[in-house]
Amino acid sequence: MQFYSSDNTYQEIPAPTQVKYEVADVTSRVSPWLSSLAYLLGHHLLLPLFFGKIRITGQKNIPINGPVILAPTHRARWDSLLLPYATGRCVTGRDLRFMVTIDECQGLQGWFVRRLGGFPVNARRPAIKTLRHAVELLQDKQMLVIYPEGNIFRDGKLHPLKPGIARLALNAELSSPGLGVKILPVSINYSQPYPDWGTDVRLHIGSAINVADYTNGRAKQNAKRLTEDLARVLQQLSHQESTISTRAFAEISNT
Repeated sequence: MQFYSSDNTYQEIPAPTQVKYEVADVTSRVSPWLSSLAYLLGHHLLLPLFFGKIRITGQKNIPINGPVILAPTHRARWDSLLLPYATGRCVTGRDLRFMVTIDECQGLQGWFVRRLGGFPVNARRPAIKTLRHAVELLQDKQMLVIYPEGNIFRDGKLHPLKPGIARLALNAELSSPGLGVKILPVSINYSQPYPDWGTDVRLHIGSAINVADYTNGRAKQNAKRLTEDLARVLQQLSHQESTISTRAFAEISNT
């Protein structure tokens, strides 16, 4: 999810010091009863029945506590259901929080999204209060999902990452030194560009990147270096996925 305005200028989150941000108008929560039902149906019914083979590797890399930004490749709308399946409550005991577009928070869909940990952002001109809320979630040691490519790409290639995810992570870490923000790269790959019934899917979870390692020096250069390192890891994960033949992939059993 990009944090650039329409004129391509970054909106800085002010005062990256030891402060507890106050968030107005932008809120998010996880409904205990609705999330429990959603995880139950998704994990044991919807996803196993819809997809052919699902393989998840690298779950040992998921931090079991502390603030985490999940940074997955974006290949289909199914990604936002598969991520909780691979890293959420049934695996880590933790709920995921999603930064989503405004359109996804409208109507009946929006009612569910807002009660399952989602909150809206204007991708073209993100409000400071939205970015502050994302920082507050990290300060509260939540798991936050942000798609660093910004949009869905179905060609199987990694596209340039938006620098906003690195800047947000660094602002969160600098706002509370020692917070320990981690960025967790995740590669998602489907056996066909538009997932249909019986499609095979594989998620590969890489090693977490320690944001505190990028806090020395100039902020702009730190964000650039963090973005480049994240892109390199995602590229490596994506390349590993592309080497799996269709025949071998079909032989993988559900996990």
